[in-house]
Amino acid sequence: MKYQDAEKMYKALANKRRLEILHYLSKETKANVIDISEKIKLSYRSTSKHLQILKNAGFIDSDQIDFGQFYYLKDKNNSFVKHFLSIF
Repeated sequence: MKYQDAEKMYKALANKRRLEILHYLSKETKANVIDISEKIKLSYRSTSKHLQILKNAGFIDSDQIDFGQFYYLKDKNNSFVKHFLSIF
């Protein structure tokens, strides 16, 4: 792993809302933006921005199903994700 990749991952994890999203997605197979935003009590727009940051960092991915975008953890065995999930 390059330093730049690690920096991007740590920056993505350095936010309470993004940590809440990862924690929620660790318990759900897939979830859409509306479900996630309701769970973490944040606007749809802000939740979408946080999801994009997590996706760019490689923590989550998404699938288009009908008219909705559904997000899920990309790799539950990712060392960053495993360490975080072990705390909770």
